Amino acid sequence: MSTVIFSLRGAPEGDRLMLPLVRRTREPHLGAWALPGGWLDPAENLDAAASRTLAETTALKPSYLEQLYTFGDVDRAPTRAISIVYWALLRSDLVDAQRSARDAPENVEWFDVDEIPPLAFDHNLIAEYALDRLRNKVAYSRIAAGLLPDEFTLTELREVYEAVLGRRLDPSNFRRLLEGSDELVPTESFRTGNHRPARLYRYIAD
Repeated sequence: MSTVIFSLRGAPEGDRLMLPLVRRTREPHLGAWALPGGWLDPAENLDAAASRTLAETTALKPSYLEQLYTFGDVDRAPTRAISIVYWALLRSDLVDAQRSARDAPENVEWFDVDEIPPLAFDHNLIAEYALDRLRNKVAYSRIAAGLLPDEFTLTELREVYEAVLGRRLDPSNFRRLLEGSDELVPTESFRTGNHRPARLYRYIAD
């Protein structure tokens, strides 16, 4: 079982969509980077196993978790192995807090989704599949909420879309599109800073 987890992480050119990889400590592929994962316990269900293996390998607990696909090519591992893969999202403001609150493994490093190194097994294929799924889903759902705090500005929301899609969006068109949404509601709070105060929004609860 493996999990592809996405979050926004700070970079010199702005927040980037990134994922954590784990340095393998045993054969096969000793020392290679791989997606976090582990074995399924016969006594647990799939969702619980995905959450457990992610916590054990990265000390992270996602804000969104969904089963992605089952990978079972005959030659994907030295012995016959079928992997049930999940994909997950984590709010950027929770990454450091979660890892510092637990005994976080040291063999974990974050990589830009566009600069993933060669991975063990077929994990490059899995990561690419998960990224395509995220980019497709962000166009028709509120999936971006999994990368944001409960309240956010429209600029912050646009920047999430830009990081996921890997391209710039016209601010005016984006604002007009979202202000007509029946799932996004303005709050009475504002974000203050060097510029004029920006209203905070939130998604209507499911």
